[in-house]
Amino acid sequence: MLKPFLIAAPALALAACGHNGHMMHGADHSEHMMHTAESGPPPMVKELAKADASILGADGKEIGQARFEQGPTGLLIRMEIAPGGLTPGWHGLHLHEKGDCSDVGAYQLSGGHHGKEAGAHGLMNPDLGPEAGDLPNAWAAADGSAGYEAFTLLTDLVPALGGDGLSIIIHAAEDDHRSQPIGGAGARVACGVVTRTGG
Repeated sequence: MLKPFLIAAPALALAACGHNGHMMHGADHSEHMMHTAESGPPPMVKELAKADASILGADGKEIGQARFEQGPTGLLIRMEIAPGGLTPGWHGLHLHEKGDCSDVGAYQLSGGHHGKEAGAHGLMNPDLGPEAGDLPNAWAAADGSAGYEAFTLLTDLVPALGGDGLSIIIHAAEDDHRSQPIGGAGARVACGVVTRTGG
């Protein structure tokens, strides 16, 4: 029973060698070239970077910190809010197109959502969305504290920080991830300017 196996083994090895591109001819070569063309170039690896944001509440006092870390495929966001920082319950979060929180309490100078497009807001938007600045909601405990971590594929940190910069906004209510233009999340109650800290 061993003899046929031993004879067949070199044949399998030769076939594998040919398939790997060392001895391809005719149809095998054409098939290999077609597969290469269909698969296209490898995905782009994003520039790695880190950033921080001091989160200011409605009165302009710091209520927490957020950290941003750009990985090869997406952006990791981690945020901690101190007790008393937010009202208990769900709060919508978005990345905004300007790094400006100087109009304390209103926070309108942060502009619209990063990557804003009419009709495109919402992680669960069935038509045009989501926008690049859309994020999952954050939950604040009974004492107003919150811990939050999210990973988004929608934003590339380094380009986002160019131009007018970037901010993170916390809203008074939760984002339903569908309604236009902000998911019914209500007033802007906290704001943090995102500042690059390294690569």
